[in-house]
Amino acid sequence: MKREYHIENRETLYKSLEPGSLVLLFSGYEIRKTGDENYPFFANRNFVYLTGISQQESILLSIVQENETKEILFMLPSDLLAERWNGKRLTQTEAYEVSGIDNIKPLAEFKPFLDRVLSSNEISRVYLDFDKLKADEPDSYAYIYSKYIKENYPFILQKNIQPQLKKQRTIKKPCEIEAMREAEKITRAGILAMMQASKPGMYEYQYKAEFDYALAQHGVLTPGFPPIISAGKNNFCIHYYSYRGQAMDGDLILNDVGATWNNMINDVSRAWPCNGKFSEKQKLLYQCAYETSEYMFSILKPGIPMADVDKIIRKYNFERLKDIGLCSNYDEVGKYMWHGGAHHVGYDVHDVVDMTLPLTPGMIFCVDIGIYCEECGIGFRLEDNCLITETGCENLSAIIPRSIEEIEEAMGKR
Repeated sequence: MKREYHIENRETLYKSLEPGSLVLLFSGYEIRKTGDENYPFFANRNFVYLTGISQQESILLSIVQENETKEILFMLPSDLLAERWNGKRLTQTEAYEVSGIDNIKPLAEFKPFLDRVLSSNEISRVYLDFDKLKADEPDSYAYIYSKYIKENYPFILQKNIQPQLKKQRTIKKPCEIEAMREAEKITRAGILAMMQASKPGMYEYQYKAEFDYALAQHGVLTPGFPPIISAGKNNFCIHYYSYRGQAMDGDLILNDVGATWNNMINDVSRAWPCNGKFSEKQKLLYQCAYETSEYMFSILKPGIPMADVDKIIRKYNFERLKDIGLCSNYDEVGKYMWHGGAHHVGYDVHDVVDMTLPLTPGMIFCVDIGIYCEECGIGFRLEDNCLITETGCENLSAIIPRSIEEIEEAMGKR
């Protein structure tokens, strides 16, 4: 993304805040894996959204006043020895080119500067990114500094910046939509690679290798989230990451995958018979999901409550399952539909957004129809990415084979 994008994101945030506000956002720190080995660093998504910077131990400090906002970026300084071992650090010029912030200071100056600001009587509240899902999660820097501020400056109010950033991230900008389109193209290449390599006897890790290789050919070295790729009975584990199973003749291959481009992540699920031809029973169930998906893309438009999307999916798919004799009443649908049918995508695969808003132009979310029939050994989902437009919607992942005919045709080119 261009630096103007990140500048605009910050300006929108500052306009929502009261004068006398201090904003503190942290990229985060590496987490130790074992011994002297750390997990690969992954920057806080809100920090990246506002700055474009993914380097560890980086801090955005913004002082919002009536007529001006002062921004400072604290970063690790150049260190030839550290960079020899762990890679190049951003220079001040490079950080400015990405973020649009020209006031950049060494990380060591952050704590003394913070104390001076908090002691100045010019700050009445501090905004931090409180994002824990569970209370027993390790403390991020937001929580560490929250405790420090509470102990040393108890008169300063602390507030969560999350609600405002959720609101901003809900509606995608044109450059974000274009990035998502590019991610869809790359995901298509990965799924087609798996389809066209597919054959009975393949192991799930071999399908994954095809997907990873296809993404790497487009410069995507890490997918948007850990791929879910399973075969046969393993399809009945919704979040399956073993990759050890083997596809037997007649098995369906389920995958739930997504590439990332310019930090935008898509999320697409496809299923296909490993031998290239759907059985009659597979066709019957798959067509239920496909018709439900087609119906959803024909009706979704601005104004529909987001909470209604999943309800509509379940009710319409129930009627399809009822038509083929699998369900007799709506109370039974939970036996075959195990998960929700819609979630937003963006900087996170389950994007952190304002779920109270009705469907609005610029929203991108998944339309996800899963059917899991354990008694017949068939489990799969059909998941696409829906962009809400001014008059309706667009299926951004329609470029990836999704009907029975399209899938069998793609696999016939093996």
